[in-house]
Amino acid sequence: AAMYAGLQELGVANGEDLKEMLTNCTEPLKAIEQFQTENGVLLPSLQSALPFLDLHGTPRLEFHQSVFDELREKLLERVSAIALEGKVEERYKKLEDLLEKSFSLVKMPSIQPVVMCVMKHLPKVPEKKLKLVMADKDLYKACAVEVKRQIWQDNQALFGDEVSPLLKQYILEKENILFSNEISVLHNFFSPSPKARRQGEVVQKLTQMIGKNVKLYDMVLQFLRTLFLRTRNVHYCTLRAELLMSLHDLEISEICTVDPCHKFTWCLDACIREKFVDNKRARELQGFLDGVKKGQEQVLGDLSMILCDPFAINTLALSTIRHLQDLVGQDTLPRESPDLLLLLRMLSLGQGAWDMIDSQVFKEPKMEAELITKFLPMLMSFVVDDHTFNVDQKLPSEEKGPIPYPSTIPEPFTKFLQENRIACEIGLYYILHITKQRNKNAFLRLLPALVETFSDLAFSDIFLHLLTGNLTLLGDEFALEEFCTSLFDGFFLTACSRKENVHRHVLRLLLHLHHKVAPAKLESLQKALEPTKQSGEAVKELYNQLTEKLELRKPSPAEVTETPSMELPLPTVPTPTSR
Repeated sequence: AAMYAGLQELGVANGEDLKEMLTNCTEPLKAIEQFQTENGVLLPSLQSALPFLDLHGTPRLEFHQSVFDELREKLLERVSAIALEGKVEERYKKLEDLLEKSFSLVKMPSIQPVVMCVMKHLPKVPEKKLKLVMADKDLYKACAVEVKRQIWQDNQALFGDEVSPLLKQYILEKENILFSNEISVLHNFFSPSPKARRQGEVVQKLTQMIGKNVKLYDMVLQFLRTLFLRTRNVHYCTLRAELLMSLHDLEISEICTVDPCHKFTWCLDACIREKFVDNKRARELQGFLDGVKKGQEQVLGDLSMILCDPFAINTLALSTIRHLQDLVGQDTLPRESPDLLLLLRMLSLGQGAWDMIDSQVFKEPKMEAELITKFLPMLMSFVVDDHTFNVDQKLPSEEKGPIPYPSTIPEPFTKFLQENRIACEIGLYYILHITKQRNKNAFLRLLPALVETFSDLAFSDIFLHLLTGNLTLLGDEFALEEFCTSLFDGFFLTACSRKENVHRHVLRLLLHLHHKVAPAKLESLQKALEPTKQSGEAVKELYNQLTEKLELRKPSPAEVTETPSMELPLPTVPTPTSR
């Protein structure tokens, strides 16, 4: 029935008519001939040519099908041409008339592409037709994204159903990178450039679904805000920035000009690409923040979300550490550096995104003076400690012996990491920095401060992903009991039982470095990291992988029995008595 759907309404005979005709006639062959004459291609010159095809054994169906296909192709080309020629009103009037005539055949598979093509080229498909398409699952599936956009913009729930699986996929992809078995200091979560990230499947699909439709763009942003509020998952902030920049790449001015964050995001995107905020761009970014006018404070909610993107936080934090090192060399205090203060201001705005969107109070978070007057100078004093120690090592040792590396942490440092979010973020990045420099002494000194941090930030996936990567540079230290005890017993294992993600990261690290760890320590770690009944599949899978690797390393029983025989004492030969 679908093959002939809608033909009757147009007064065109179909299979049902032929069936009825053959049922009620006395001479079927004559009836068939009559049906062919009435419904065939009405071209006088064709009648004499058709018997010629019969002689070649070409079925009439094949002939009619090829004519039909050819005509359909021509019609599709013509529809696309009409959509581009003449005055706007005229071309759309032609297409609307064509849609009116052909819509009744929309369920007929052979004609459907033509009807869909007409709708695709109409900027506004009549409401009634959109409703019919929406009500029919197969038609909805078959229609072009241009038509779907018209349906979606007035049906947020339906659009949400289409977008939701993509957002889930996006979050899953991010988590898969963070938990990847590949651990490297060179290729980590932050390695891909912003432009490369925007080529990802989800961003590209969403960009296509939105097209130039501001209403749909706003809906996606609303979904992202809602999900960010519901889950506190910062990857939604990344997607918010990536989506805007993907539309920017395609020069979709209809959207970019109305998003008040566009220029700010564009500038920040360049900084993320360089992994550094230079002075020129810092001034530009400051200009945008200072330019938020009274009555437009709501834009701060969007700007804070852009700054809460982990890629933005990473860039701001790395720039902060670099600035602090420069200040040490210049004998300058943090409070005297406007560039540093701007970085802190943006970090603060990014870290405060969730609270701002949740409370709907759109004003920049107040910066605690002690962060600038006490915490940052303390970090600088750690840098100085390192310089002093390194210089001291090179000096000829006197009677008093070499000066030991400072082992205590100033109490305020630990307190800052527990109570101040910005201090904690910068402190964690400083620890990543010293680990990357293979500075074991500084690492072991500051590690105890990570057991209790603001909102457990030291046990967050992004930090642990970066830390495990950087620890590969200290691979040789894993053979030392003291290092392993500090790192595993003193830090990782304090959270393994209550935080499954930490359990996963430790197993990832050991899968990579198990051959460096002393056998006795490795055995005790294997026991400590054994999954419980409550452990998820990911932990069990990683633990099994580790166990398999360790089994392969164990010497075979044959080797074990042979080895001692090599070490048997030589038989004592009596010494000949001297004569």
